[in-house]
Amino acid sequence: MGRGRAKAKQAKVARRLKYSTPDTDFERLQQELAGTPAGDSYRDSDDQYGGRWDED
Repeated sequence: MGRGRAKAKQAKVARRLKYSTPDTDFERLQQELAGTPAGDSYRDSDDQYGGRWDED
């Protein structure tokens, strides 16, 4: 008992994923597939100081 509500919720999420049209950044996808670095600013800034989660 009680499975109906959970199943309906899962169906709703699955339907949303199936029919949604996400915004795709084709330029970044092309860079990723080509193997060229995208130059993520958060990664560059963290590398200067040894990483964001490193211990002191």
